Amino acid sequence: MAASILHRATGVVLYLGAVLFAGWALALALGPDAFGAYMRALGSLPGRIVFFGLTVSVLFHLANGIRHLFWDVGKGFELRTADATAIIALVFSVAGAMALWLAAAAVGAI
Repeated sequence: MAASILHRATGVVLYLGAVLFAGWALALALGPDAFGAYMRALGSLPGRIVFFGLTVSVLFHLANGIRHLFWDVGKGFELRTADATAIIALVFSVAGAMALWLAAAAVGAI
């Protein structure tokens, strides 16, 4: 049940991420001053926390979506299997986000 709720919550977070992307595009269109201010906000500590959460959300939504694809063909409904795959999706999303952010830091992207 928690994975189902989290899947819906990450869907909302992904929508908010799309709004952030639209804001980025708007700032880009408004010129260098607006774009610079927007990028400073995104690069701040709160902005990075938001983007880390967005990264976790993307990965969890992906993993849980794959889990749902298996359910669509009738696989993985057993309680132990469903619980295990929910935990795997959660661990994948957090570990994957950490790995992506560490890789980005290693190449100087953040």
